[in-house]
Amino acid sequence: MRDMLDSPGLTVAPGAYDGIGARLIAQAGFRAVYMTGAGTAMARGFPDFGLLTQTEMADNAGVMARSVDLPVIADADTGYGNELNTARTVREYEARGVAAIHIEDQVAPKRCGHLQGKEVVARAEFVSKIRAAVEARRSAEFLIIARTDARAMLGLDEAIARANAALDVGADIAFVEAPQTVEEVERIPREVHGACLLNIVGGGRTPVFDTAVAESMSYKLAIVPGLLVSAAIEAGDAALAALRATRRVPAVAASVGATFQRFGADDWDAMRRRFDAGASAIDTTVPALGTQGEGR
Repeated sequence: MRDMLDSPGLTVAPGAYDGIGARLIAQAGFRAVYMTGAGTAMARGFPDFGLLTQTEMADNAGVMARSVDLPVIADADTGYGNELNTARTVREYEARGVAAIHIEDQVAPKRCGHLQGKEVVARAEFVSKIRAAVEARRSAEFLIIARTDARAMLGLDEAIARANAALDVGADIAFVEAPQTVEEVERIPREVHGACLLNIVGGGRTPVFDTAVAESMSYKLAIVPGLLVSAAIEAGDAALAALRATRRVPAVAASVGATFQRFGADDWDAMRRRFDAGASAIDTTVPALGTQGEGR
């Protein structure tokens, strides 16, 4: 991930909420995967209202990180408490093979960055937590992204000031959430003295949806958290409506075997053959049902 930051151009990380989405992103040719916090919450039946625990979020990030050979950038909400909790959060995500996390300045429980009704902590508290996160990481290759939601309540000047203060204590990337005009989107990388992330949310408050435009503005990272969530919901609604209306299961393009191949079946089958796995798994010394061992 650090190599991508140091190289020219923009890295685009589509969002996923499980191993399936992570694999699809990798197979589509993208260079990084984003674990969406909203998608992770919805996959567990909740809205993005800060209802998931640190363990639930970190475990899901770990599933995604082990599913692909790409850097996984993950939502870590507010760090799940004070500086001590934030330090543990960094270590939990880092231990699971995640490449980067973002930590925000919202008051817990947080809300989706593109909803109304957010509140933020004092600037000093936010900066202190970012400093704790930077000091807690085991490797400098693990990136800390400082996200501020202050634009909605305190204005863009304060959001930019918070982003710069976070970079001053060691954050690797600044993430100013939910700018509301094209001019604001342009202003952020011009006034923030470090790498900037742009969050591209369909139906959200930020009016930039073209990653080429984001690159021309000098953003280094763009996340697209809702892409696969929306696609899955729309496709799922259509498939279920068709099944209910026609009572016929629609044909699919890929066989079961071909689908499993997309998730590493060939590698697992090669291991099975190498170890002759399962060839002698039946223990003939154990009586089958219906013999003298029945009923014990």
